[in-house]
Amino acid sequence: MALTADVKDELAKIDVSKTTVRAAELATILRFAGGLHLISNRIAVEAELDSALLGRRVRKDLAELYGVRSEVAVVSASGSRTASHYLVRVVDGGETLARQTGLLDARRRPIRGLPNRLTTGSRDELAAVWRGAFLARGTLTDPGRSAALEVTCPGNESAMALVGAAGRLRISAKAREVRGVHRVVIRDGEAISAMLVLMGATESVKAWEEMRQRREVRATANRLVNFDDANLRRSAQAAVAACLRVERALEILSDDVPEHLRYAGDLRLRFRDASLDELGHHADPPMTKDAVAGRIRRLLAMADKRASDLGIPGTDANVPPDMDDV
Repeated sequence: MALTADVKDELAKIDVSKTTVRAAELATILRFAGGLHLISNRIAVEAELDSALLGRRVRKDLAELYGVRSEVAVVSASGSRTASHYLVRVVDGGETLARQTGLLDARRRPIRGLPNRLTTGSRDELAAVWRGAFLARGTLTDPGRSAALEVTCPGNESAMALVGAAGRLRISAKAREVRGVHRVVIRDGEAISAMLVLMGATESVKAWEEMRQRREVRATANRLVNFDDANLRRSAQAAVAACLRVERALEILSDDVPEHLRYAGDLRLRFRDASLDELGHHADPPMTKDAVAGRIRRLLAMADKRASDLGIPGTDANVPPDMDDV
């Protein structure tokens, strides 16, 4: 996705001067983008990255922070992969690097989550953890109903560690598992913006917020249009139903209709599409809409009482059951 690529491109260009913050980002990238492998009985550290820019950043940090040489190989696009990937590998000194970055514990066992020192670090280090996780396996979807900042995690423990890091940054994130794949998701628009800022994507968050505001305005406009359409439909239905009832009332009462009520009924039938307020303006002399509505109600009530006395259908007999008489 273009939005995700833009954010990653911006994050990969951030210049971090503090060593502990660089180390937190690098360790998280190695944890989320790769893992440990045995090559010729030696522990190797590998990371599969989706851009050459990120590959250069990781190799630079490996050399400057830990003094290790790394190899890089291009994995061509195939199958579900639509773009080439870059495999960064450290074989010589791989075990030492794994210990230093916290990928191996003191007993030479691979960690299952994230190194404890990362998830309990400073705000800058916690932000670097999230930056590294997003650079390694993150996606950002367009703002809207399904907006999400999401990171695919190596397992449940790493997902919970990432949720904990977000919590320490005062941002709500949730872990979920879908078909055996663990993910951490931030869905609230304000929280997504806050996390992007913390990670350092200040330019990308401006574009995301502008897109979000445009979509909210458009959604509001659509809701208002639909609301107006619904009101118009209800008003039209009510006018049709009222006309049918007035016709039936005049038929039931015949010549026994008081003149002022007949006048109101005739107004309703002459101006079938008009609102009650408009009917009042058509009257001579003009009447308020409440006066028109009151006369029509009395006309219908009188006709319904006559129909009940005669044992014949009332004024609603001609109104279809699915039509609202408002």
